[in-house]
Amino acid sequence: MQNALLKNNSLLSQLKTQLRETTPRIEGRIKGTDRGFGFLETEDGKSYFVPPPHMKKVMHGDVVKAVLHEETDNKGQARETAEPEELIEMGLNRFIARVQKVQGKLAVVPDHPSIKQAIKGKAANGLDEKNLTEGDWVVANLERHPLKPNDTSFFVEVTQLVAKSDDHYAPWWVILARHNLPREQPVIDEDWTLTDPEGLVRQDLTSDNFFTLDSESTLDMDDALAVTPRSEGGWVLKVAIADPTAYVAEGSAADLEAKLRAFTLYLPARTVTMLPKVLSDDLCSLVENQRRPALVATLTLDESGAQLGSTEFSAAWIESKAKLDYLKVSDWLEGIGDWQPSSPDLAEALKALEALAAARLAWRHNNALVFKDFPDYRFVLDADGKLVDIVTEERRVGHKMVEEAMLLANVCAANFLTEKAGQGVYNVHQGFDSEKVASAVELIAEQGLTYHEEAFTPENLDTLLGFRHLRLALDNLESGWLDARLRRYQGFSLVSILPGPHFGLGFQGYATWTSPIRRYGDMLNHRIIKAILAGKTPQPIDESLPEQLTAARKTNRLAEREVKDWLYARFLEEKVGERFEAEIFNINRGGMRARLIANGAAVFIPGSSIHAVKDEIMCDADNSWIKIKDEVQYRVTDKIQIELTEVKVDQRSLIARISA
Repeated sequence: MQNALLKNNSLLSQLKTQLRETTPRIEGRIKGTDRGFGFLETEDGKSYFVPPPHMKKVMHGDVVKAVLHEETDNKGQARETAEPEELIEMGLNRFIARVQKVQGKLAVVPDHPSIKQAIKGKAANGLDEKNLTEGDWVVANLERHPLKPNDTSFFVEVTQLVAKSDDHYAPWWVILARHNLPREQPVIDEDWTLTDPEGLVRQDLTSDNFFTLDSESTLDMDDALAVTPRSEGGWVLKVAIADPTAYVAEGSAADLEAKLRAFTLYLPARTVTMLPKVLSDDLCSLVENQRRPALVATLTLDESGAQLGSTEFSAAWIESKAKLDYLKVSDWLEGIGDWQPSSPDLAEALKALEALAAARLAWRHNNALVFKDFPDYRFVLDADGKLVDIVTEERRVGHKMVEEAMLLANVCAANFLTEKAGQGVYNVHQGFDSEKVASAVELIAEQGLTYHEEAFTPENLDTLLGFRHLRLALDNLESGWLDARLRRYQGFSLVSILPGPHFGLGFQGYATWTSPIRRYGDMLNHRIIKAILAGKTPQPIDESLPEQLTAARKTNRLAEREVKDWLYARFLEEKVGERFEAEIFNINRGGMRARLIANGAAVFIPGSSIHAVKDEIMCDADNSWIKIKDEVQYRVTDKIQIELTEVKVDQRSLIARISA
């Protein structure tokens, strides 16, 4: 009898093994919901229901292998469900969370809109668990996962206290911790001594009438300008750029830290510098009436804004004669306000720079590309870190004067680096993605867009001139919808150590060197320029650098956006029910996203609040429009009136509806 039972158990085990081996399996990523169930989404776009019991074994974002089952839903219809059985990649590893005490014991809730469960854990060695209270922000690592071998549940280790629950500055600390970014300036104990390469000679240009033009609060002033009208028409423009490489030797502690940070990080009401502030705000900053080392580009322009001859680069000593403010200078040039230049020479120089900038803008309209201006939004905080206002700052004549000078200087640097070294840190943009340009041409043809009756083709869009003609044709359209659609077929701006065109700006080459205090790539371009001026062969640039700089730039932009989203939610929490003008910038299958004109905040407008009858509305992400009863009612770039209906501060989410 016992042998028969053993035999039957063996047969049953074999049967189960056979059934399991023949049961279909799939791989995909888990998408959780706030109702306990979830979905497994595959790379080919299919979605499978994951019942609540199985969701307890996985986390939103996990990549898993799952067994497929056929079940009948509560409506009697057959459907396939997924049972996760093997973990391929965890959706959570290191993450930000809030402390939650469960029966007096430590647990954390991930700071993620799709993950709500509290996960039990412990404090790491060196972190006192008694200091962790309800609602505190922490960094945690997921140590155990139910789908890992020998694990039966989720469990975390809390490694860092980021901010207390009542800290007004939590948005900054949390976002910086999320992206592993530093909170403060570099701390480097060094006797800063100016050291130039052997053979480099610095000209004494301290008598030239250089001035800086920045925001009033700027301390890290890295560019100064001197402009002189020519008797035969046009101007001589000198662009002086601060030279931190005079103090930061290649391979030094400050250099390695700058390379790691890659950029100065600009967050609302907080700046985290790439270099120690003793350099960025003092020794290297082009402070008024202080002798400073600089690299100087000297350019000659005719009255149309075209450059005459080549650019002369030199190492120099300069002394800024005035620290000027964008807004005051703009007021003076526009004939308003009380501010006046301190001397007739300065007044003449500002008038000359205004004329030069206007000529360069016209030149770019005719020979390159010009995009419309967008305002900046400044976040105003009180002494306790509470957001009290968001101020719109339009780009005025003072900003544009400096912008034109910097654009021109960076084009000249690209030409110089390409001719003299064949390498540098370039910003390149190839226009349309080669795999998408055919689709772009098809869309352009559908819309009947031409330039002077000339059709656009993949061949002419692969040239700077053809791309420029497309931009000019798009600028003449009343709606920005087609422009927004076509941007989806374009490539991204990339960092390259080899020369290449920048289609987005309309330039044959573009290499920034005008912000070496704030950008590591600009420091490298300074070193190459200085080596050339000293008669040396520049060191080859590490081939991995472009990828590192591109990744760092992306991370910094994400951090800036996430801090702003949090502050917007705080600021608008008390404005639910108010109406705003907005511009649609994205449409997806769930609704649309729009940006408030008044302050730049992004709101989501669900499809259900756009039109009540679900079967009559279609939110078409591919075409960037929304149809109601088969008629296009809304497109990306349309201006709409909205009413703010809900603010979820914890999720940094703003919900709105169309306002009648």
